[in-house]
Amino acid sequence: MMDSWWELGEGMGFEGGEMEVWRLTCAFCGEKGNFGRAYRGVKQKANSDKCLNFDLYQCLNCMGYAHVLWSASEHSFGRGLYNFKVLPWPLDAKPEPSENWPDGMKRFWIQAHHSLINENWDAANVMARSALQFVVREKKAVDGKLKAQINDLVAKGILHPLMKDWADEVRLLANESAHPEVPVPVEVTPQDAKDIMHFLDLLLMYLYDLPKQIENYRQRKNP
Repeated sequence: MMDSWWELGEGMGFEGGEMEVWRLTCAFCGEKGNFGRAYRGVKQKANSDKCLNFDLYQCLNCMGYAHVLWSASEHSFGRGLYNFKVLPWPLDAKPEPSENWPDGMKRFWIQAHHSLINENWDAANVMARSALQFVVREKKAVDGKLKAQINDLVAKGILHPLMKDWADEVRLLANESAHPEVPVPVEVTPQDAKDIMHFLDLLLMYLYDLPKQIENYRQRKNP
């Protein structure tokens, strides 16, 4: 949560120093990255190079408009950092994986969220488990069953014990869909599926997004 708009682009955002139009999706027709800039206004912070950019983009497909407020980090390092806010945003926008996550895992996460949106609860659980399985292997857990791999990451200090509990919840809930009982499988409720995705998202934030934010902070403090 920002306390000031001058914090936009500080510590969190996307690599780079300029607004990248390919990141924009039209709220009216769903076209992505097909925009032309119609206007830019700039407000500069006193005694600083920090600027807030007020851009107006026009969709070249439906000719609708998007207001974009964006700003680059005041203390540049590496390729830089920027962040933005858009109005209006697509009301039916599909969730997108973080750029900090492993590419190989993203397809499982995307399928899990799409299954959740389409109310395919068992499919959401199974895809969430696949994402978790990929993550523990990417983090070099020992070969074996998922439970043993989670315990191994805790022993190595990669996972906090509290995060182990969350990872176990993902594993256990997903097992009900991946290994159904006969003759009557355990019913997976909508809330179960939503919970498993919430646990998974928190786990990914802990393992990938938070370390990246800390790295960005350290680079900003010690360029």
